[in-house]
Amino acid sequence: MSLRQLTPGADAIDVSSLRVSYDDVTALEHVSVRVRARTICGLIGVNGSGKSTLFKALMGLVQATSGTVRIFGAAPKDARKLNAVSYVPQAEDVDWTFPVSVRDVVMMGRYGSLGPSRRPRPADRAAVAAALERVGLVDLQHRQIGELSGGQRKRAFVARGIAQDAGLLLLDEPFAGVDKASEAGLTSLFKDLRDEGKTILVSTHDLAGIPQLCDEAILLHQRVLAHGRPETVLTNENLALAFGTALSDVPEGHHGDR
Repeated sequence: MSLRQLTPGADAIDVSSLRVSYDDVTALEHVSVRVRARTICGLIGVNGSGKSTLFKALMGLVQATSGTVRIFGAAPKDARKLNAVSYVPQAEDVDWTFPVSVRDVVMMGRYGSLGPSRRPRPADRAAVAAALERVGLVDLQHRQIGELSGGQRKRAFVARGIAQDAGLLLLDEPFAGVDKASEAGLTSLFKDLRDEGKTILVSTHDLAGIPQLCDEAILLHQRVLAHGRPETVLTNENLALAFGTALSDVPEGHHGDR
């Protein structure tokens, strides 16, 4: 990614009056939100609240009915061409039987930087090796991706984003199906990436873990119900609007996303 080709000082995410509809169903309506660079932002909401649609809008994978989306000041498709944004999908959106190795998956993050021959250069191989080292998958890099555990699979896709050197990482349910040790490792890694200048938007069902992980949070239910510091977003009043319950009543590991 070349930040020189993007708007200097622009917010990592700038969404204004976004509306997305599928046929007669409105997924997002009047969504306006800005996320500063070098921030970990949690995205929270019940099933069907529009979180996955927002991720796809940020990637330019769905057509907005109205409104605008900017990534570091650029349109999503332009940001993707510049490798400025990387998307880690939910586990159910991935074909784990596809015959690719862990290293192949991580190398996919370099495709936008490869020349016309599409052959990895030394710099590409070095970036992949460094990313595998960061997520602790060097010893498993030649395994077929579907042979990994849930936590290892998530780390492989995070490594793809690291190898891509994307300024913005969109993580859709990275903690779903992983054990506590893997979750703690990912949390530490995300904070390190933030400290190195990356911006992370992460959807998570673990509401109690938001204050430890995130600098700020967005509560979504087709539109933005609240956005700010976790302690100002995760109030009983706000959670009652989104979930119909208070934080103290939400069991650990509650699945409130999609």
